[in-house]
Order: sequence, then structure tokens, then C-alpha cells
Amino acid sequence: MSRRQDIPPPTAKVASGASDAAPGLPARPGIATHYLRYSVANMLLLVAGVISFPVLTRLLDNTQYGVMGYFNTWVLIAVAVAKLGGQHAIIRFYPHDGDARQQAHFSTNFVTLPMLLSLSLWTVVAAALAGWQWTGRAEFSGVFWCVVLIIPVMVVVSIVQAVVRASERSGLLMTTKVTGRGMELALVLGLVILVERSALSVFGGRLIAATLLLGYFVYWASRNLSFSRRTIDLAATGGALMYGLPLMANEFAAMSLVAIDRVLLKEITDDYATVGIYTIGYTLAMQVNLFMSATLSEAFVPVVNRIYGGEGDVGVRELKGRVLLPMTYASLGVAAMIVAVGKDVLVALAGADKAASGAVFVAVGTVMALYPLLDISGYGLLLRKRSMRVFSLTAGAAVFNIAANFVLIPIYGYMGAAWATVISYVALSIATCLCCPRELLRFPDARALGTAGGFALLLLVIVIYTDMFGLSGPWSRVFAGGALFLAVYALPVWLLDPRLRATLPRWNWRKTPTR
Repeated sequence: MSRRQDIPPPTAKVASGASDAAPGLPARPGIATHYLRYSVANMLLLVAGVISFPVLTRLLDNTQYGVMGYFNTWVLIAVAVAKLGGQHAIIRFYPHDGDARQQAHFSTNFVTLPMLLSLSLWTVVAAALAGWQWTGRAEFSGVFWCVVLIIPVMVVVSIVQAVVRASERSGLLMTTKVTGRGMELALVLGLVILVERSALSVFGGRLIAATLLLGYFVYWASRNLSFSRRTIDLAATGGALMYGLPLMANEFAAMSLVAIDRVLLKEITDDYATVGIYTIGYTLAMQVNLFMSATLSEAFVPVVNRIYGGEGDVGVRELKGRVLLPMTYASLGVAAMIVAVGKDVLVALAGADKAASGAVFVAVGTVMALYPLLDISGYGLLLRKRSMRVFSLTAGAAVFNIAANFVLIPIYGYMGAAWATVISYVALSIATCLCCPRELLRFPDARALGTAGGFALLLLVIVIYTDMFGLSGPWSRVFAGGALFLAVYALPVWLLDPRLRATLPRWNWRKTPTR
């Protein structure tokens, strides 16, 4: 049986509380509602990170933190590969207004069959590793086997979460993400404090929490997804893989770009403590990425796919304009604060003995705050289904990052890895915008950039000139920096740009002027 694979999203308009839907179907939330929900969820995840980060950095020494960062890199890369790009196909081809038969066709061929293929491949690899150890040719650690076991759990959870996300159930996704992170936080800290202060305790807690979350998603899938042998369409499954595999390769390259520096640090320096110093600063920077880029992506991608199907290039550019206006002020403000008090934040959270990681956080955190602006501006290749071009860009950035690490780590140590990350992300951002179809490219407007940039620069000048009024304690400097941020940056831009004020009270980005 052959069935059309690319089911275009329906025409829709984004509003503050809901968007238009097909007759008889419930109204869908608009991007502002999604963003608000994901922001709340990621703020709670950020709070969990703020709780776990200082505890783990104080209980684990640099060596154990390095072990944790090293193996976590392999988790990220392995999960990216094991999903075979299935989550991307789910988001792109979800039948938003499909009837029961279309939903069953989608559940069978875009969700169940690719998931079974992923689990089968993992089974073969895991059996080969077990056999290798059984023959005595290798001896793998407990942390290694925790990594092996957690991979299929995370794969299934990620694929089902993609269905939840594609169907725009942001409330459910928000709840499960926060609940899962809360369970992980409790189990990880409990094992580290009560059992052993080691990376093994961290991964053991993560494995238990992921398994519990998997149980819920299996239950949810059994009630919301339907597998039917009568709807098996291998052509559709093949089409999903053809779309998803380049994006899997792209995700692999992206994970390499994000995490390979820890592997290279270990291989070049042969010192887990050095890896730990870098990982501590990088982990805190990823909290910035979580709240800035990850939140925006979760809200933006499903909606932009739907808008593109109904309104085309013009609708996408208008949506970008509405999103980029508040993001310009947020990104430049956060970047300025990281430069101003980033080192103090890390010392306040992790302790004075982890101060060396502060420079890593400032360098990487600043680029993570600014990256979403160009990422959204240049988003468009996937809308045109040019997944191979996306892969080429990300792979090129990853290769560039690896080369830069080999050059800079021997010279600058862990800061060499940090600068390699900064350079690679800047190169990727520029390349993304250069390759974006001109009809879909939309940059932040000059007025917002000028206003935000001017007051961000003023904030940094005051911080540098006064040296934060001579304050020496990390918490006192952080609080003083927060007060300066409100007085010198947040309040002036709020008063000077009425378009910014118009975005928040009603959460209506469609009616916000962008010129």
C-alpha cells in the first residue's frame, strides 16, 4: 500500500491563547502560549539545575566530574544516532488534522516501526559488547554499562515526546519534563549523598529516573497511538527514514559539536580533572542554552511548520519578526550579564575551589545567549526539506570544532576547548544565515539591535569602571549586578521600545508591530 507521506499542515493563525483549527477540532495554542509553557518548564528545569549543580560540584571532585562529563558525551552521541532521526520525521509529517485512519497510519509507520528498528540495532550492539567482555578481551566499568542501558530508554522516551510535541500538547510535555527532571534530581542526589560520591551514582540515578518516565510514556502511547498491521506501509516508513537519517547524521554532528571537546580534552591531556574543570563551566552554560535556545526551539518549530504549510514564506517571515523582537532584548541582556558577573555566579554556586571553571562559563555562556538570534533568523532549510544541506553545515562546524580543539587545547588547555566551541558556533550561525533561502531569511530589526546593544554596552562599561563598586563576595557582586541590570538595561529598553511592551501583556505576537 502506498500513501502520501508529506501531509501538509493546515492553514493556521497564531494568536495569544489559541490558533485557528479545522472545524470540529479543538483550537491549538499559539506560539506565545507554547513559549510560555516551555519557558515555565525550562525555568523549573533551570531551578533543578541550580539545585543539583552546586551540590554535585561540591560533592564530586574534578576527576569524578570529569568522568561524568566524559561518559555523558557518549550518551548524547549514542542517543542521537540510535533514534535514526525518527523524531524529526514525526515532527515534520505529523497529520495535524488527520482522521483515525491517517493517525493509525502515522503511528504505525512513523513511530512504531522506526522505534522497533532502533531497539533492534541497540540489541545487536549491546549483545556484541557483552560478548566482548565475556570473552575477557575487555573490561567495562559500571558507569559504561549504565550508559549502555540508559540509551534505549532515552530513545523511546524521546520518540514518544516527539509525538507529544508535534501534536502541540505543550502542557503535557511541560509536565512530564519537569516531573522526570524532579525524579532524576532526587535519585541522583540521594545516591550521591547516601551511597557513593561518584559518577556511577549519578548515572545510576539517571537510569532509574529515565526508566520510571519510560513507564508513563509507554502507558500514554498505548492510549494515544495505534499500531495496525493493516496500515503497514513500508514505503512511508522508508520515506520517514530517508527524511530522518540525514537529520540523524546532523544531530550526530550537532552532538559532536556540543560535546566532543570533553572527549578530546581527555585524549589530549589524559587528565579527568581537566575535563572536570571544563565540564563544570560548560554545564552551567548549557543552562543558559536550555532556557534561551531549547525553549524557543520547542515552541517555534512545530508552529513554523504549520504556518509554512498555510501561509508560506510570508507567514514564516512575519512569525520570525514577532519572535525575534523580544529575543533580541533577552539575548543581548543575558549575554551582557554573563560577561559582567558570570565568574561570580559560578563561584557562588560551585565554591571557590571551582573558580577556574568561571572563564569557561563566560566564554561559552555568552555565545549560547546570542546563538538563538541567528539560529531563528536563518531557519528555513528544513522547511524546504534540504536536510542534507543542514547536515553539511552542522558536520562542517563539528569538523571545524575538532580541528580547533586539536590546535587550541595543547596551547590553552581547557580554555582552548572553550574558544574552539565559541568559534565553531559563530561559524555555524553565519553559515546558516548565508544558506537560508532569501525568501525565508529575517534578521532582528535595527532599532531593537541598536537599543539593546547600546544599553548592554553601557551596563558593561559601568561594571568594568566601578568594579562592581568594590564588592568582593561573589553573592554580593551577583546581586549588585542584578540591580544594575534592572536599572541600566531592563527598565530603559522597556520604556524606549513600545513594541517590546506590546508583546508581553496579551502574549499576542501576531498583532505586535515589528517595524
